[in-house]
Amino acid sequence: MDRLRTPFFFVALVALGLVVAVETGSSLLLGLTTPALGTATELGADVPPGVAERPGGIAVSYLALIDVVLLGTAVLMGVAILASKRLHARAQGVATLVGAIILIITALVLLFVAIAKLILMVSLLLAFPFGTIVYLILFGSFPRGEAATVLSLIMFLKVVAIACLIIAQQRFLQNKGLVAMMITSLLGNVVAVFLHGIVPGILVSITDAIAGIVFAIVGIVWAIILLVGSIPAIVRAVQVTVESSKQLKAAAAT
Repeated sequence: MDRLRTPFFFVALVALGLVVAVETGSSLLLGLTTPALGTATELGADVPPGVAERPGGIAVSYLALIDVVLLGTAVLMGVAILASKRLHARAQGVATLVGAIILIITALVLLFVAIAKLILMVSLLLAFPFGTIVYLILFGSFPRGEAATVLSLIMFLKVVAIACLIIAQQRFLQNKGLVAMMITSLLGNVVAVFLHGIVPGILVSITDAIAGIVFAIVGIVWAIILLVGSIPAIVRAVQVTVESSKQLKAAAAT
């Protein structure tokens, strides 16, 4: 019960790494085609720069803002296995603090991008008739089938990762923070699938952007929690360092 089954733990790490890799790389699978962009331009639509390169959906890639938290936590747990407890205790707080700050900045930027995209789509949809036509050309054909396939793959990898974590050490279930991260990660998939399927196909791009906004906010909340939690660890590490230096000076004086 107390022994960590290392092979299962590292399988979980690999699965979580694949989850984040698939999510961040989903933009290569879900995109706006050049013909659609050309047609919209011919109609006189003022298409913002970069629309052709942005994915048709952002919710899948924004899931990485949540799952990277679980991956980072698992990586720190893995470092604890390979490194000494003293080194891990000192590095954990700093690594968590830096990671949380980076996540907050990234999530804030992506949040504004998602809000801007949502405003653009709603404005086009309501600007009848030409704006609506442009919306249908640019965003009306959401790759819902491809997105469902990617989300299914991600869910499978998450289930494998969580199952391997539990098999590796049942005591992980006593870590409320880790369990909350697992639940949040799984719920993210459920929310994405739900919002993709609740509306007609021509409106999926809008609900997809809403999902992206939700995921960015959740990622910011988790980052703030990690940021606050890292402060006591950093304080303890500084105190230990100061005490160690005092002991060394005392030993050298005698």
